[in-house]
Amino acid sequence: MKTIWTAAGLAVLLAGFPALAQSVPQTPDQVARPGGKIEGAPQLALVKMAGGFNDPVGVANAGDGSGRIFVVERVGRIRVVTKDGNLQKEPFLDLTKLNPLGSEVQTGFVEQGLYAVAFHPEFKQNGHFFVHYASLPFNGDGMIVRFTVDPKNPDVVTAERANQTAKVIMRIDQPWYNHNGGGMHFGPKDGYLYIGSGDGGWEGDPLDAGQDLSTWLGKVLRVDVNVPEDDPRPYRIPPDNPFNNASKERLMVLFGISEADFAKLETHAKKEIWAYGLRNPYSMAFNQETGDLFIADVGQNHLEEIDWQPAKSQGGENYGWDRNMGTKCHPMTGPDDKCPIVGVLPVAEYPHEVPYPGAQPLKDGWGCSVQGFGVANYQGMKGVFLAGDWCSGRVWGVAWNGQKWQLQEMMQTNLQFTSGGLAEDGTVLAVNCECFYLSDRGPLQNPPGSLWRIVPRDQVPQGAEVARTVE
Repeated sequence: MKTIWTAAGLAVLLAGFPALAQSVPQTPDQVARPGGKIEGAPQLALVKMAGGFNDPVGVANAGDGSGRIFVVERVGRIRVVTKDGNLQKEPFLDLTKLNPLGSEVQTGFVEQGLYAVAFHPEFKQNGHFFVHYASLPFNGDGMIVRFTVDPKNPDVVTAERANQTAKVIMRIDQPWYNHNGGGMHFGPKDGYLYIGSGDGGWEGDPLDAGQDLSTWLGKVLRVDVNVPEDDPRPYRIPPDNPFNNASKERLMVLFGISEADFAKLETHAKKEIWAYGLRNPYSMAFNQETGDLFIADVGQNHLEEIDWQPAKSQGGENYGWDRNMGTKCHPMTGPDDKCPIVGVLPVAEYPHEVPYPGAQPLKDGWGCSVQGFGVANYQGMKGVFLAGDWCSGRVWGVAWNGQKWQLQEMMQTNLQFTSGGLAEDGTVLAVNCECFYLSDRGPLQNPPGSLWRIVPRDQVPQGAEVARTVE
């Protein structure tokens, strides 16, 4: 007798098997691709919260109970959307007015500008927040700077206050004006600052930075910024960073040492490195409940990848660039390329419109640049990483279903997504701009972008403006 399984019957069957703990794919066939299904996830909508932003490229909350949302503008400003939904007229921080000779921020190319803001876990007590931007005075190098708000004026950091409190944490040399990364977050479990840094630009990683442990490029960095004010060091290296002892000077011992011990020697490794083999980790997101980390690594010409790192990770993951892009070879020459998989596989990937050289353009399920929003833990979604695409306007969901990873297209909009973040209540937010390479007129001349809240479609407030979807 032939058995026909319905979706409900299959769910019952799977329920009889124990759920497996989340794990990194071990083989390419375990990597999620478009067409998956996230059980329990509702149909979603993007509700507009505010508009009029100059190329918004990041979102954050301060975790101070104020309910404020901070929107990062590429031009070099951070704007505040108040708890009641109003856009504050005066910027929270304006890096275009700190330097009497001009702006602090380099915005000559669409991938440059103010990238991100991250608020210290104890911001309510110490007022510290951190920004990452392309520096105009330093020819586009990535500057990570700490500022401190005035408790008497917590909604605006004046130019005087910014200059008084500025503390440079790090300057990342950038050889070219693209692939500079920029994502930055504090770990919810360890309190360390995680910094995304791209491979430095051009195309194809000509510096081989992704695999080079002697550079900060092509990495996720992890540092402890909780140093005493009188300490001349801007940060400490967390003692459990994976390469903390790899470059330590020691006596040479030739015999009686295992190959595993020799493999730990990396005489030029940067101690700040937490993970490597990344092309352009422009946006990252922690699951605030579990501490797991998702990395949206922008791909090259044919594939986008999303990496996942469990909270129990000891760091040191190699995500394969520039030996691989996702599960594929780099460079890719055709659909059947054969090459070794280097390092850790992504949990999800999706193709570009032309998925390999010479291929016919796809009609569905494609994109060009993955932009992470945040991890949703509400309205039927549990640990669902939401991300958007810069070209196609698609919103993707990535989640573990108890057996394997799933990649579901949640909707397709007419928006050009740039990044996202979380509101203080855990709601996932997204921002969009109109700033594509061939149409970019600069952050002050491009059409304005907007801030959006992601909610179930059946819970859109009456009269609210929603993003138009492509059916």
